[in-house]
Amino acid sequence: MTTRPERGTVGWSIAVQATVHCLTGCAIGEVLGMVIGTAWGWSNGQTIALAVVLAFLFGYALTMRPLLRSGMKFPSAAKLALAADTVSIAVMEIVDNLVMYYVPGAMDGGLANWVFWAALAFALGVAFLVALPVNRWMISRGRGHAVVHSQHH
Repeated sequence: MTTRPERGTVGWSIAVQATVHCLTGCAIGEVLGMVIGTAWGWSNGQTIALAVVLAFLFGYALTMRPLLRSGMKFPSAAKLALAADTVSIAVMEIVDNLVMYYVPGAMDGGLANWVFWAALAFALGVAFLVALPVNRWMISRGRGHAVVHSQHH
């Protein structure tokens, strides 16, 4: 049984923790997807699609890992991960990929180009700032990362 915070009692620190957790999975998948797609010369659309898929995969995996270690069965852990992270990952991915797409030269610069890496770091930072209030709002209503918060401790 999970303990959900009471409405209106969620501070920014819990939201920051949840958003950092989400950002970690998103960043691993996003960076890996951008690196693979760019290195292989894929189109922007293909690279973004791979980055999004990997971001969701790694985001869910990071949420599920402690749940599975605690003895939770895979279907239950997967259900909690989907409930906890889908909105946050989606917000981060939309923002992150829009920033990458619209920074001139970011997607076309190649892995050796500083513009690619600077834009990617900037995009992840912007995605964090946009997802933070979304996560705080969801947690304050017992949704999002709140559904697994007690399972992570």
